[in-house]
Amino acid sequence: MHTSVHALHHRVRAAPHGGNLAHHRTHTIASPLALFRRPEKMSNTSETTTRPLPPGVTEADLDNALAAFAEAIGAENVATDAESLEDFQDPFQVPGTATNVPSGVVSPRSTEHVQAIVKIANQYKIPLWPIGRGKNNGYGGAAPQVRGSVMLSFREMNKVLEINEELGYAIVEPGVSWYDLHDAIEAGGHNLVASIVDIGWGGVVSNTLEHGLTYMPYSIDQASHCGFEVVLPNGDLMRTGSGAMDNNPTWPLYKRGLGPTSTEMFMQSNYGIVTKMGYWLMPKPETYMPLWLRVWDEEQMPAVVDALRELMLDGTIDMRPQLSNTLCMASMLTTRAEWYAGEGPMPEEVIDKIAKEMGLGRWMMRFALYGDEAVVDHNFAKLEARFLQIPSVDLVGQKHGKEAWETLPNPHERVQIGVPSQDLYKMAGWSGGEEGGHVDFSPVIPLTGKNAIAAQKMMREMCAEAGLDFLGGMLPINARSTTFINVIAFDTKNPEQVANAYALAKRMVAEAGKRGYGEYRAHLSFMDLAADQFGFNDHALRRFNETIKDTLDPNGIIAPGKSGIWGTRMREAGFPQQM
Repeated sequence: MHTSVHALHHRVRAAPHGGNLAHHRTHTIASPLALFRRPEKMSNTSETTTRPLPPGVTEADLDNALAAFAEAIGAENVATDAESLEDFQDPFQVPGTATNVPSGVVSPRSTEHVQAIVKIANQYKIPLWPIGRGKNNGYGGAAPQVRGSVMLSFREMNKVLEINEELGYAIVEPGVSWYDLHDAIEAGGHNLVASIVDIGWGGVVSNTLEHGLTYMPYSIDQASHCGFEVVLPNGDLMRTGSGAMDNNPTWPLYKRGLGPTSTEMFMQSNYGIVTKMGYWLMPKPETYMPLWLRVWDEEQMPAVVDALRELMLDGTIDMRPQLSNTLCMASMLTTRAEWYAGEGPMPEEVIDKIAKEMGLGRWMMRFALYGDEAVVDHNFAKLEARFLQIPSVDLVGQKHGKEAWETLPNPHERVQIGVPSQDLYKMAGWSGGEEGGHVDFSPVIPLTGKNAIAAQKMMREMCAEAGLDFLGGMLPINARSTTFINVIAFDTKNPEQVANAYALAKRMVAEAGKRGYGEYRAHLSFMDLAADQFGFNDHALRRFNETIKDTLDPNGIIAPGKSGIWGTRMREAGFPQQM
């Protein structure tokens, strides 16, 4: 007996709200020198792995830098022991194979701490890898790109600094989780709601900086952020947009300022470290209506995509839908082993069985309407008139007032109205159960049926050739474009399968590039390959990015290799390395 999507309840134990969801440990150390009484070998690495050192940095210089960090921000906020560093790896690699491991972690408690860390890192040429919550697991988790980097963890900078109900915004520090923001809104009794991601333990700032996808109306084109405070690579402090003026009240309200707009330069980049961010909040609507659309004949998926585009363009659908194939949706509810124990990709007859017994269809779309009840009713009638013209499509939904949102039994429906949980984390266990993992390939394509079917054909065929299941889903960026995410699932206990999955993702990046499709975000292990696909005019964009990097960060200390951007110092040291 398998659970249908409409009966999905709390299948995964929720992590505790607030603070320290990542289970990081902070160790009190009597003196800075005590930091460096370390084991020679790190846990979760191969037996031959010794202490990781940054490129071009001696062990003595690393020790001196760590001692300087401890003196500047407190020894209790600096760690090098194996237990403290366990979380800063790709969680889905084969255990014991990690190579891009850090040498230490610093946990600032203020912007001034971040400035001090950056200045010391410049002095000793120590690469820093900033991390908000470290839960971007399908794209490499909390691992650094360069072995021996010092992690700059924002676990101690987790305050919601302001919530303004009149103007609808919050100002948050980079360690704030979706739980933290939700709880602050509720604790203050604000008539506001935040657009959030599927898994509540992630970070508001870190997800935003990665162009991460949330679901409510402000999510379209990632429109929620407004105004950054940034520590530059030389330790200087800058605010973007209107924040460049002293005491300008429009810093979290107006995205631009005078002259070039710099905010976007600090997204998916390594030009600075964001220490504060404005995030827009939506007034709670009178009516919230979560909706489910099923497509029973897979051949009709392109027609649904075309109808979706029309309805987003005309404003009927004003949020980010999630359109998933059978296996992608099933992965949030069940495991592969419950249905099929064979090798290779799951047979079509088994997928059909899952689609019918779990009530998922061959494609399923979750989406929602928000607003006054009369407006919601009008728009639902438009949805029925358009979608139900398509053969094999059905559509259901139910209206809810504010009092029901927190206790809706289906976590998908809670997410779309800003209520976080861990309940949708089950996807990671599709192959391998508790020891399952996945690597994600996520190109952006035009939001047309023609492009959707072509992308699906490419991914499905490449998955079949690799002997892996095809878990695919579309999350529109806006009314004209969509990500088409292929979740490549594997069992981390099976080294051959893990290697196969990562190799498949890399082949997909290259093949999609040949077809003119680039990724909207990239996994650490193929970040350089993904950047290489943006090759117009002999990689003019890369040269532009490198020029900015060398100007702002001549020592190359901030997140070297992020988005394929390497400073001259790292390039001369042999980066990027072939993987």
